[in-house]
Amino acid sequence: MKSYLDCIPCFLRQALEAARFATSNPTDQETILREVLAFSAKMNLNDSPPRVGQMIHRRLRELTGNEDPYLQVKQKFNNLALTMLEDLRGKIKKAPDSLELALRLAITGNVIDFGISANLTEEQARQEVEKTLQTPLNANIKQFKQSVNHSKKILYLADNAGEIVFDRLLIEQLPTKKITLAVRGNPVINDATIADAQTAGLDLLVEIIENGNDAPGTIIEDCSPQFQQKFHQADMIISKGQGNFETLSDSDHQNIFFLFKVKCPVVARHINAPLGSLQLYHNKEHS
Repeated sequence: MKSYLDCIPCFLRQALEAARFATSNPTDQETILREVLAFSAKMNLNDSPPRVGQMIHRRLRELTGNEDPYLQVKQKFNNLALTMLEDLRGKIKKAPDSLELALRLAITGNVIDFGISANLTEEQARQEVEKTLQTPLNANIKQFKQSVNHSKKILYLADNAGEIVFDRLLIEQLPTKKITLAVRGNPVINDATIADAQTAGLDLLVEIIENGNDAPGTIIEDCSPQFQQKFHQADMIISKGQGNFETLSDSDHQNIFFLFKVKCPVVARHINAPLGSLQLYHNKEHS
């Protein structure tokens, strides 16, 4: 998926928010924002939004010397999600369709996205979880179940910290021996790294690999050879979040299930779905 003119104000907002996470020095914040303004005038709109975000956040880290500006936020929302884990497990156990509720909750976790909103509070995150129990889910559950059953190798692409704890609820409903979980290779925004996967306890359930890259999405050609091999060998990809959708929506892989909340008008128009909707979007079905 390419970038659009509507993405440019979002890049600027994100750069300012990230600068404020990275440094309290107003002069440094101004320098970062001015660089992003200059960069925006020359950006290639054929690049995906995560490719542009990758370049912005790399420069931000260089200027501030802060390798992980969102570290405290990631830890806070991992801990919040962990306090909710047992209660949500209980809801899944009692649900008429445990897999459907686990899918719904995994997508709900996608609200913990500081690329979209730097002002998300713990209380808002809790409210989103409650709201999602009544939010329509656009999903072909039968198709998803069949793909899980028929696949020998499943690659699960994580998205954000905090959200990754909700991913555990879904992974617990799946045949874990088939699953490899992939996280970002280096910190970017609040995207999940291997430390976040370990905090969520996923290292006790599945194989975990890093993708070898620092984009807030999955840019295949930039990822490590190990990740590329896993990606191409997988019978099924479970892809979390908008960033992974934006970078993989044009992929040649024939069996990708994208799980995300539609948080952006550009993506809403791209897939012709309501803003705020919960999506289990299969690439083959929409190709």
